[in-house]
Amino acid sequence: MPSALIRSMLAVLCVMALTPCAAHAGGSPNYLFNRAPLAAKPYTELPLGAIEPRGWLRDELRRMAKGMTGNLDAWYPEVCGPRNAWLGGDGDTWERGPYWIDGLYPLARLLNDDKLIAKARPWVEWTLNNQRANGDIGPVALDPADRTQPPPRGAQVLKPDDWWPRMVMLKILQQHYLATGDQRVIDCMTKYFRYQLKTLPGRPLHDAKNPKSGSWWAAQRGGDNLMVVLWLYNVTGEPWLLELADLLHEQTVPVTEWFAAGDVVRHRRDQGPTLHCVNLAQMMKTPVVRYQQDKDGKHLDAVRKAFADIRAFHGQPHGLYGGDEALHGHSPDRGSELCSAVEMMFSLEKMLEITGDVDYADRLERIAFNVLPTQCTDDYRGRQYFQQTNQVQATLGDRDFYNDGGNRVVYGLLHGYPCCTCNLHQGWPKFTQHLWMASADGGLAALVYAPSRVKAKVADGVEVAITQETGYPFKQIVRFTVDTPRAVAFPLHLRIPGWCEGASLTVNGKAVDAELEPGTIHVVRRTWARGDRVALKLPMRLRASTWFNQSKAIERGPLVFALRVEEDWNEVRREAPSGVPAGAMHRGHFECRPASPWNYALTHQAAHQPDEHFRLEQAERIAENPWTLETAPVTLHGEAVRLAYWKLARNSAAPPPLSPAESGAGARAEKVRLVPYGCTTLRIAAFPWVKEN
Repeated sequence: MPSALIRSMLAVLCVMALTPCAAHAGGSPNYLFNRAPLAAKPYTELPLGAIEPRGWLRDELRRMAKGMTGNLDAWYPEVCGPRNAWLGGDGDTWERGPYWIDGLYPLARLLNDDKLIAKARPWVEWTLNNQRANGDIGPVALDPADRTQPPPRGAQVLKPDDWWPRMVMLKILQQHYLATGDQRVIDCMTKYFRYQLKTLPGRPLHDAKNPKSGSWWAAQRGGDNLMVVLWLYNVTGEPWLLELADLLHEQTVPVTEWFAAGDVVRHRRDQGPTLHCVNLAQMMKTPVVRYQQDKDGKHLDAVRKAFADIRAFHGQPHGLYGGDEALHGHSPDRGSELCSAVEMMFSLEKMLEITGDVDYADRLERIAFNVLPTQCTDDYRGRQYFQQTNQVQATLGDRDFYNDGGNRVVYGLLHGYPCCTCNLHQGWPKFTQHLWMASADGGLAALVYAPSRVKAKVADGVEVAITQETGYPFKQIVRFTVDTPRAVAFPLHLRIPGWCEGASLTVNGKAVDAELEPGTIHVVRRTWARGDRVALKLPMRLRASTWFNQSKAIERGPLVFALRVEEDWNEVRREAPSGVPAGAMHRGHFECRPASPWNYALTHQAAHQPDEHFRLEQAERIAENPWTLETAPVTLHGEAVRLAYWKLARNSAAPPPLSPAESGAGARAEKVRLVPYGCTTLRIAAFPWVKEN
C-alpha cells in the first residue's frame, strides 16, 4: 500500500477516534453522520446554502444561470418545458428533466436566486404532491389512446416505470431537504422506499428476461439509489431500510467483483464491448457506499484497483479516460463524455465524504480544474458531447470514436445525445457544495480549495463563518479568516494534496511547527477568536507525467498544461423550433479551427526537467473568468520542435508518434506557450518529445 495512502487512512482514524458521541448518529451532534451499525465516517455534507461561492467560482455559477442552466426550459422546451411528465404533462418521462433540476436546484440555492428557485421548485412540488397510494413516485404510464396530441419531438416516453430516473429525483429531494428541512421529503422517501422493498423482489432493477422490468441503466446505477436509502436511515433509524439496502445491493451489478477482477479493461458480453463511460463514473462510488453497511475492505481495495486499471489502459492526462460511449483506450484522440466528468465528480465527492481519502480529493480537483471548464462555451450557450486531450479542431466530421455520428466535438445544445445537455449542470454546483464539510469531531474541513465562505455550526452548536480567499488552483496560497461570535475551540481540517511537497502553514502570522506530509489531512486544533487568520502554502512545482506512446503531460499542482493554439471560431446558425428564443443554440453550433500550428514535440529537456526548462509567468490578479486564452492566470514559456509529419487523421490530431520522436531534417526548437488545459478549446496536452541534442 502506498505510504501516502497509509498516512491518509491514519489521519482519518485519528479523526474518528476523537469523535464525540452524538444523540442519534456516529459523529458531531451538529450534523447528520452515520448511525450504527453503519461504519463511522469522518465527514458529512453541510446544509445546501451553507457555502457561498466567491471570486471566479461565483462568476462561473452566474454564467451558468444566464446560459443553459437557467434557461433550459425555454431553450429545450420539448423535454424541459411544461409538457414534461415530471411536471404532470404528457411528455418526456425519463432522466433528462430530473437531470436538469439536479443541477439547477443547487445552483439556485447557492446563488440565492429567487427566480431560479421558483423555476426548480415545481418539479419538487409535483413529485411530493402526486405520490401514489402505493408509495410510487414519478410519471405514470399514459395510454396512447388517451393522448390528445402526439408527444413532443425527441421526448422519451417509452418506459415511465423505469427505476432509474426516480433515482435522480431522489437526489433532488435530498437536496431540497438539505436546503429547507421540508419534512414532506422524509415522508415521501419513507413511503417510496417501503414500496421498493415490497416491489423489487418481483420487479427488480433489471430483469434481462423481462424487458418491462426496470432497465439496464437502473441495475448499472443502483448505487445512487442505495446512497439515498442509507442517508434516510441516518435520518430516521428505521431498520427495514437496511434490509432494502441489502436488496438494492443484490440487484445492482456486482461492481466490487468486476473491479477486483479487472473487468474495467476486459470485454464483457453482458455489457457490450466494455463498460459504458458514464455508468463507470457512477459505479465508482458504489463499492464505497456499500462499504458503509458491510464494512468489508474489499470494496475499498476494488476501487483502488479500478483506478489503477483505468490509468493503465484508458487513462487521459486530464483525469478521466478514453470513453466515447464505451471505454476506448488511452490514445489522446479518444473522446471523453461530459456526463462522465460531472458524474465522476459527484462520485468522488461522496467517496471523499465517506472515507476521508485525500486521493479522491486530488482526483476531483484534476477533473474540475481541467475537464470541466473547457467542455462548455463561456456563455453556456453550447457544450461538447466529447472532448479530446489532443483536440486541434472542433468541427463536424467523422472521428475515431466508438460512437461517432460526426457531430460529437462541435459546441451546440443537442449534438451527440441530449443527456449531457441536461446533466452538465450538476458539475460546478455540487463541487461548490462539497468544498467544505463538517467533521465528525465537531469541526470543519476544507478538503477542496476554491474562493468561498462557509457558515456552519461547530463544537456545541456555535455558528462560525470562515472565508477562504485564494487564487487556487492557479496560485499556491490559500488564506482563511475566521469570524465567530465568541471564542470557541474546534478543529479545522486542511487537505495536503498528494502532489504537494513542502507545504507550510501559519496561524496569525506565526509558523506552525508541523510536518505537512503529502496526501494527508492536517488538523489545526485551537480556540479560535474573531479575525484569526490561517495561511496554507501549497508549493506547485512543475512535473511531467507519462502517457500514450511515452508522451508527456506537463503539470503544476492540480492543473495540466496544454499548448496554446490560437482559435478561429465560426457560428453555424439554423432555424430553431417554434417558440425557442433566437439566442438558443438549438440546432446551430459553434466550430473552432486552429489559427496557429499545433504539431509540436517538446524538447527532451523540457519533457524531462520541466522545472528547469519552462519559465513561469503569473498574472497578479485572477480574472472573474480565468478559463480563457486571454485571461489565463498562468503561462509556461519554453521550447518545442515542430514535427512536419505529424498531421490530421480523420479530423483529429493523429496519435502522437512514439517518443523519443524523430524531429525531421531541418527542424529546430521554437518558442511556445503553454496555458492551463481548462483555458483552451484547441490544444495539445499529451506531447511527444524529441531525442536529446
